Amino acid sequence: MNSTRRALLGAALALPALRFARAQDAAPPPILLVHGNGDHAALWMTTLWRFESNGIARDRLLAVNMPDPLARANDAVPQPNRSSAAEQTERLAFFVRDLRARTGAPRVALVGNSRGGYPIRDFVVHAGGAPEVSHAVTCGTPNRGVYDWEWNEGSEFNGRAPFLRRLNGGASDVVEGTAFLTLRSDNDLYAQPDGRFVGRPGTPTGVDQDGPMLRGATNILLPGLDHREVAYHWRAFREYFRFIAGREAQAFDVTPEARPVLNGIVTGLASGAPTNRPVTGARVEVFRVDPATGARTGEAIHARETGADGVWGPVTVEPGWSLEIVLAVPGHPIAHFFRSPFPRGTEVLHLRPPAPLAEADRGAGALVRLTRPRGYFSWPRDVGLLDGREVAERREGVASVATATLRLPADRTGTPVRSVFNTESITARAVPLAENRIAFAEMTW
Repeated sequence: MNSTRRALLGAALALPALRFARAQDAAPPPILLVHGNGDHAALWMTTLWRFESNGIARDRLLAVNMPDPLARANDAVPQPNRSSAAEQTERLAFFVRDLRARTGAPRVALVGNSRGGYPIRDFVVHAGGAPEVSHAVTCGTPNRGVYDWEWNEGSEFNGRAPFLRRLNGGASDVVEGTAFLTLRSDNDLYAQPDGRFVGRPGTPTGVDQDGPMLRGATNILLPGLDHREVAYHWRAFREYFRFIAGREAQAFDVTPEARPVLNGIVTGLASGAPTNRPVTGARVEVFRVDPATGARTGEAIHARETGADGVWGPVTVEPGWSLEIVLAVPGHPIAHFFRSPFPRGTEVLHLRPPAPLAEADRGAGALVRLTRPRGYFSWPRDVGLLDGREVAERREGVASVATATLRLPADRTGTPVRSVFNTESITARAVPLAENRIAFAEMTW
């Protein structure tokens, strides 16, 4: 074989490797993240950090707020501050086109948790959105319904109701040209054969842990993760990162920034429903605190009253600082959110005021609540401690509790209360309930 033929053969053999390397180096499409029922974009904060820590530019990531995130009781009947399935799809279409216009990308990838998967499916499969969407990922989405029964006949979550009958009525659940992935769990409170988590214990729901699967999709079971963790846990991130990017993530931990900048909006509650519409006239203060005692180390490092846009920041911090964020919204208890250090900045540190006090809480001198927005508690899977004791809300089996409350006498006001969820711990300070104040130890992970 002469040298010219050898060179040509070598070049031909190298082409597949070169194409593979280029595919690995190619930037993934912009990624749009959709929260679940009643939630907001803040739940995607740690996911955004993980994408950034794996080289995805911040301006190619978008976690959206659905204005009225709670579903109607009957999808066909208007209800104040709640949304229909069609409204969710229309809003998602707007966000997709906005992200495409901002980035110049022909297509985007969509990732949704729980109810957030419904508008993704509806937009891509039924509303002509497939040419705009390269990847569609649903995480813990009850694709066959939370229940399939005669009650709740108009609910978006009823497999017998019009919305899911239409969504699931084809020969396949996917369309050609868009890659579909589902992530599901064997520990999902909304994929249970018994109705105990939806108000009808002992009644068969007609669904099971296979309910989130889609015909024609890549379907992955992540054992042990709960309804939210199948979207917000690092293990779930690994699956949808490699599905969208076509390569393995290089890191699951978050790479710190030197000077994180925090920002977000204040949203509220209206007619008993959570809303993601901005609140005007909310007062936000941010303090640096001692991580061991929760005590403030000086004056507020930031203070602002929100305007019509609801924006409460920005504030620049350091990645090792523990913080107390105080939120005062007229008509609600004043919230003192004690937070672990923020390794990176974020634009989605959205804040909501607490709901009015429950009757069981009114006799306490102080309330401290341990909250976990990105997952639930399960025993014996997890360790949850408040003030050195296992939380009273301990429930065996399926992970289904996201908030635990410690009621303290008035003489504990101003004292430290350590909260633990597995390997994360936060020390809050008990604040006087007599002044309409509640302390929250809000877990990040």
